[in-house]
Amino acid sequence: MTRIAFIGLGNMGLPMAKNLARAGHDVSGFDVVAPAAAAAAAAGISVAQSLAEAVGVAEVVITMLPAGPQVRAVYAGEAGVLAAAAGDTLLIDCSTIDVETARDVAALAESRGLAMLDAPVSGGVGGAAAGTLTFMVGGHDAAFARAEPILAAMGRTIVHAGAAGTGQAAKICNNMMLGIQMISVCEAMALAEKLGLDQQKLFDISAKASGQCWSLTTYCPVPGPVPTSPANRDYQPGFTAAMMLKDLRLAQGAAQAVGAATPLGAEAAQLYTLFASEGNEGLDFSAIMKMIQGRSG
Repeated sequence: MTRIAFIGLGNMGLPMAKNLARAGHDVSGFDVVAPAAAAAAAAGISVAQSLAEAVGVAEVVITMLPAGPQVRAVYAGEAGVLAAAAGDTLLIDCSTIDVETARDVAALAESRGLAMLDAPVSGGVGGAAAGTLTFMVGGHDAAFARAEPILAAMGRTIVHAGAAGTGQAAKICNNMMLGIQMISVCEAMALAEKLGLDQQKLFDISAKASGQCWSLTTYCPVPGPVPTSPANRDYQPGFTAAMMLKDLRLAQGAAQAVGAATPLGAEAAQLYTLFASEGNEGLDFSAIMKMIQGRSG
């Protein structure tokens, strides 16, 4: 049993914390949002009254926060994790944030003698609940070895990507591919419909041909071919369009910072910006099919 402080008990954090508790760990949660803290308490998670209370006795601190500014504040703030954690505490940030912030906070933690990993996830709320997340982890080998059995309680695939920040790099590169691929599948499905080709037939062909990809075979954006995809439940998420847009913007920021050419990633970011601006932020990201179909008309 490991004493774990879990900071950030939202849609992703709460099911992750519950899986840690089910695995026998002693979990103390904290969230500044009162309804999130109340939901955690109702789910049987011990909820601390302050961040310092949760972190002070923890052997491992895990954070799941909205963006880079929140990560900086929670870790480096006057009453933050770095101020409250004991010297041998392992810090794991599972938020999806910019690479620069991940590296800055890791360096600050290291300067204070604390081991830190960036470990963003893939798999969405469903994967968090099922304990089947994929973790992309950046940081030192020794810290990864300590973290791996903890992460195994929440995920199925755990990959050490390299040094600090490479977990975030892997996440934003992966999700840039995902966003581009989803748009390509939507465009092909819309074109097939216009050409008189049944979408199920296109699925049957492309699922076994060179057009095959996860966005088609697991998350098909039209109703029918994949019964478990959000398209069959009015595009309830899943993984929201707002979250996809966030990741695409992170990818574009990183590309600009290092001078990488990502023209399709840039176009995907523009299309998801337009889709979200039309009031679709809360729909699943595959619902961009509706916009593409509408413009095809």
